[in-house]
Amino acid sequence: MAYFTTSDGKRLYYEDTGTGQPLLCLAGLTRNCRDFSFLAPHLSDLRMIAMDYRGRGKSDFDANYMNYNILREAQDAVELLDHLGLGKVALLGTSRGGLIAMALATSHPDRLAGVILNDVGPVIELDGIAKIMGYVGNRPTSKTYDDAAHALGVMMEPQFPGVSLDIWRQQVENQYTQTDSGLDLRYDPTLRNALIEQAANTPAPDLWPMFDALHDIPTGVIRGANSDLLRTATVQEMRARHPKLISTEVPDRGHVPFLNELQSLDLIHQILDAT
Repeated sequence: MAYFTTSDGKRLYYEDTGTGQPLLCLAGLTRNCRDFSFLAPHLSDLRMIAMDYRGRGKSDFDANYMNYNILREAQDAVELLDHLGLGKVALLGTSRGGLIAMALATSHPDRLAGVILNDVGPVIELDGIAKIMGYVGNRPTSKTYDDAAHALGVMMEPQFPGVSLDIWRQQVENQYTQTDSGLDLRYDPTLRNALIEQAANTPAPDLWPMFDALHDIPTGVIRGANSDLLRTATVQEMRARHPKLISTEVPDRGHVPFLNELQSLDLIHQILDAT
């Protein structure tokens, strides 16, 4: 297992596999390196680098939960690249990871060879936020992976019709850990406190300037056709502001696509080829 230490002393876990073109993979809000387990078999010719943000997965929790914010996590990503001796890389960001990518476009554009945004953009729909806040920080009620997989499949069926129980089983194993008392979170539950207090203390930021900073960087956006977080209208505005933006929509997927879909893989390769 590989770790690096941040400038403020946190020990963060990362995975670094393969020897080809480097691709930095940044996961969703509550997720970890396992977020890319469905994608990895399709990119065996690349050097895939993924990290557990502070407070997630195998990384240190932060006693000051207000450090669970996009700017600090963006700085951690830069420090990982420095640790690995990498200058400019392509970046694939799922949800929260895409917001971090946009933050890096404003603060460290010289580190980005290309960016792929997985079901996220400069406008985040309130319905999607409400759904996320409905579970963040809450320990699952299911006691076993099988029960959790069934419950997740039922909940996600409207957005992800036809997805097999085996896929949902893998997803819950990625998200939860088994304990003697049942399933538990693979992240610090005080992440919920951070989100609530940040929302209460800070007006919702205008994210369009962060997206506009990607103007000269090869950029693609993947949208789940059933997404409740990223609207089609937002993607259209993104295309208007970034004329070279590549976009695709994945049918029968909500927030977020697994990235092993043909549409997702095609866009990922297009951006990698452009870097």
